[in-house]
Amino acid sequence: MKVGDLVRHAPMHLEKKIIGARVGLIVDIFEKKVFRGPGNIVNWDDIDPEPHAAVLYAHNDGTINIPAVELQVVDEAR
Repeated sequence: MKVGDLVRHAPMHLEKKIIGARVGLIVDIFEKKVFRGPGNIVNWDDIDPEPHAAVLYAHNDGTINIPAVELQVVDEAR
């Protein structure tokens, strides 16, 4: 996954990947910490950053920051 790729949002829900219909464009890639555990007390020092992408969709005024694990690159050859 790199800047300029076309992607779809594909988050996991109840152990099943749900692939969105809209296609977005990656305009930036960066790392950000995300808490994915039970409870509500977070020790941010114990959490490693994970890759995120700033994705631009035609229906939005700006970009949306989405974890890379929730994105699926669109195969332009299809």
